Amino acid sequence: MNAPLRRVGVVVMVLFGLLFANLNWVQAYKGNDYRTSQYNDRVQIDEYNRQRGYIMVSNPGSKPIALSTATKGNLKYLRSYPNGAAYAHVIGYKPVNGAATGIEQLENDFLSGSSDKLFADRLRDIFTGSYTAGGNVTLTLSKTAQDTAYEQLTKNKVGAKSGAVIALDPNTGAILAMTSFPSFDPNPLVAHDTTKAETAYNKVAGQAGNPLLNRALQETYPPASTFKVLVSAAALENGNNPDTPLQAGPGYQAPGTTHVIKNATSGTCPESQITLKEALTVSCNTAYARLGVELGSQRLNDTARRWGYYDDDLRIGNLSAPDRGTKVPESVLGPLTTSSGGDDKPAIAISSIGLNEVKVTPLQNAMVAAAIANDCSQMRPYLVERLVGPDLTTGLYAAAPKQLRTTCSNSSIAAQLREMMVSVVENGTGRKAQIDGYVVGGKTGTGTADEETNTGSDGWFIGFAMKDGKPVAAVAVILDDAGKGGSGEAARIAGLVMRGVIEDKGGK
Repeated sequence: MNAPLRRVGVVVMVLFGLLFANLNWVQAYKGNDYRTSQYNDRVQIDEYNRQRGYIMVSNPGSKPIALSTATKGNLKYLRSYPNGAAYAHVIGYKPVNGAATGIEQLENDFLSGSSDKLFADRLRDIFTGSYTAGGNVTLTLSKTAQDTAYEQLTKNKVGAKSGAVIALDPNTGAILAMTSFPSFDPNPLVAHDTTKAETAYNKVAGQAGNPLLNRALQETYPPASTFKVLVSAAALENGNNPDTPLQAGPGYQAPGTTHVIKNATSGTCPESQITLKEALTVSCNTAYARLGVELGSQRLNDTARRWGYYDDDLRIGNLSAPDRGTKVPESVLGPLTTSSGGDDKPAIAISSIGLNEVKVTPLQNAMVAAAIANDCSQMRPYLVERLVGPDLTTGLYAAAPKQLRTTCSNSSIAAQLREMMVSVVENGTGRKAQIDGYVVGGKTGTGTADEETNTGSDGWFIGFAMKDGKPVAAVAVILDDAGKGGSGEAARIAGLVMRGVIEDKGGK
């Protein structure tokens, strides 16, 4: 055989070899992926032969917040969300094409009926020829609190165009309310007409304010004066108490800078001295900026970490699978030292009033308030309360609360922080959060981007409600670009949301 023919033969053999390898790759290695792909029409039709399970809230007797109804098409069941935008960021949505989001994604196997927990039902279906419905998921949400949070966010009295609310049970970490504004109606996104569903998705994705973003979990903000709670915790850990005198006054210029930190108004702590408790009550910037510089970068960083900042592995969903669920970005304090390793006092001063490079998620801020109410025991937050079989009676999973961390050295620190935060609500900037018959503590915050025009201001409130010495609820509310009245409006909304929790727990 001459050389050209040998070369052709080698090429043909190589091509056959590559074809054989690709065939094995497709059939053996990738075969299961292709068989189960959401883009495989046969998989879709088979999946929609089975009624998808309900998603419900914790209130007994409440109607499902996600359900499937029979159709006459090839896809036999249509997913629907009766509450529309109010629960969209919690539930997510399950489109025909594309990836599910929220609880629909986290518990997809169970809802669709393909989970190992439902193997007995699928085995029975083989003999009966039927399609047993998927499993049902009960969430930790308090319906009244959730509905209140969404309504108050969308109708806030300061004209904020975006924001978030998240409420927790301090005893367990259960998420009682979680809403983000602006929101979206998930129903058009799950239409069986995939062209219409895609058009609806593109419309939502292109809207101003990014309605698909869950601000309660996935956005970070400067915490503003709510961060003074953690500076207070650092001070108490360092041997101070609520009556410790601090230097205050109308202005403070940190060493190494020409910038003068001022208070929100000329009438806020103009005196030269004020106690730690009074400083938190009136939100004295000058006292906290000085206090932060005195405490130093190491103590502030250690305190922030102890309370949950720099947690890069926090996910929200099912306690049985803490490595799954919605990934929450880190809350961070930012650099407080110079390139030579010494304290950057100007950065510390600004950071101590919650500005500079301090960033926090609403969830993390709610977890701070919850830990204070719960004697510094910070519980792992979760959304899934129970997994129930298709018959709605067989319990297959029940959440068992888990402690995430201890945030302070002893419970007396928590008691002192509670005392100071109660003073904020009873005597200071958080009065609108008061609830008759309950002890409410909290802290407001106003993050001002422009000190001259007060534009770009975020209104914050974090707090808790207690009854007979026991925590009932903790909450964080953020209103974006809310102006001077934003923190007061956030406090008002927080009080109403906590009232919703109390109502659903049978309180008055």
